[in-house]
Amino acid sequence: MTYVVKEECIKCKYTDCVEVCPVDCFHEGPNFLVIDPEECIDCSLCEPECPVDAIVADDDLEDNEQHYVALNTELSAIWPVITEQKDPLPDADDWADKKDKMQYLER
Repeated sequence: MTYVVKEECIKCKYTDCVEVCPVDCFHEGPNFLVIDPEECIDCSLCEPECPVDAIVADDDLEDNEQHYVALNTELSAIWPVITEQKDPLPDADDWADKKDKMQYLER
């Protein structure tokens, strides 16, 4: 099992999760965070820290959400590791409750 970041993070990029990660498995893109499944130790510390509930165990993904495992794997291979909490994106609160945000993902 590993944890993955879902589209709820897109255009928000709250980094509360990064601060509690003991293995530095988070990677940062322009408007999204991902978890490297090879580094994640399944500690679950990050999941309750996310204010938009964007982090979930891969075992808990719905069938239509399985693509998040591949997305996290792909992007963690090219994006840099983030190890310290940062301010969220300037309009994060405006995007926090929006649905269907995959179209806004910046690679």
